[in-house]
Formats: sequence, C-alpha cells, structure tokens
Amino acid sequence: MSRASAVSVPVRAPCLAPRLRLAARVGAAIVGGYAFSWGFIAAGAALLFKAGMDFHDAEFLSSALGLIAFLLVFLWTFAARRVWLAWVLLAGGGALLAAVASLVQASIV
Repeated sequence: MSRASAVSVPVRAPCLAPRLRLAARVGAAIVGGYAFSWGFIAAGAALLFKAGMDFHDAEFLSSALGLIAFLLVFLWTFAARRVWLAWVLLAGGGALLAAVASLVQASIV
C-alpha cells in the first residue's frame, strides 16, 4: 500500500475584486445618485418657476420629486448590469440637468 501524501494548498488572501465592485456600486449609488438628483431638483425648480409656478412651490415640488428620483436611481444602480454604465449615466445625467438649470436660470435673470 502506498502512503497518501498530504498536499498543502497555500492559503490565499480573499479576492478584492468583489469588494471593489461593491464599493464602486455603493459609490455610484450615493455620489452619482446625489449628483443626478441635485441636477434634477435644480432643473425642475428652474423650469417650474419659468413656467409660472411660485418659486417656493416649484422648489418644494422639485425637491419632493428629487427625493423619489434619488431613491429610484439608488436602487437602479444596484440592478444595473454594468457599474461603469451607472457611473456614466448618473454623472452625465446630473451634469446635463445642471446645465439645463443654469441655462434656464440665465434666461430668467
């Protein structure tokens, strides 16, 4: 009978890739969601005020809708198939909405 030799398997450190992917998603959800909802609120308030709504009513309504938008994009970020796409859409959408808000505000003043 032959003796079975014990094979030693080196202990490896836990893989960082899943942790980095999770950190990227959490970052996209929080930072990207904040940027998108900030642009959404700014554009909404400016557009509603330009449409004739009282400033404080427009501000309140766009803030309430912005909170819902933040919740939706926060959840969507975790459901998105690719994290880079979430970053691009949230940051790009936030920048685009902020630019729209700036243009509308410039036309009001």
